[in-house]
Amino acid sequence: MIDWLRNEWKTLVSLYTKDDAVISEYWEDIENHYTSKNRYYHNLSHIYNMLQQAHSLKATIVDYNTFRFAIWYHDIIYNATKKNNETKSAEFSEKRLKSLNFDQKSLKIVNQLIKSTQKHDILLNTTSDNAYLLDMDLSILGTDWNLYEAYTQNIRKEYAIYPDFIYKKGRKKAMLHFLERPTIYFTEYYQNKYEEQARINLKKEISLL
Repeated sequence: MIDWLRNEWKTLVSLYTKDDAVISEYWEDIENHYTSKNRYYHNLSHIYNMLQQAHSLKATIVDYNTFRFAIWYHDIIYNATKKNNETKSAEFSEKRLKSLNFDQKSLKIVNQLIKSTQKHDILLNTTSDNAYLLDMDLSILGTDWNLYEAYTQNIRKEYAIYPDFIYKKGRKKAMLHFLERPTIYFTEYYQNKYEEQARINLKKEISLL
């Protein structure tokens, strides 16, 4: 997985710079952040999963390069005790991408795509890219129960600092937020693939909290 991710990163960034030192430095940045302590779910496996989905849906994504940069950086800053991770991640990505001479329009798109993952609401609706990014980010919710249960256990580990009575209350609130939506997923593709199972999983998790 690591070799695949490294190659994907190099291929993408090479479109914007031929400086191998910069490409390697920025890769190490990413690897160090996503493999840091307490990254049980929001790690390179999560990025790998999303990039794989993006690759399979490449034909439906309008701005494939900015989309992938948003995936790479959307969880680069992650602290379970903070509520501004998405904003900090967007700021981090902007600093890196500016040095790659990314145009202003693309910078703004990446910024908004990353920030949209905070509340999982679409901020950019000129294309369906934002919808697909959010659906990919939540695809784990619609997997079979064994995978979903492992995901919940890893999330709990990331929030280990909180006692059960606080964690369970917050987790239930978050799950109910998604259940109360008309649909959890925004795109027809993900609705057809994951919506039904996601609702089953969320309800089951709530019943077990």
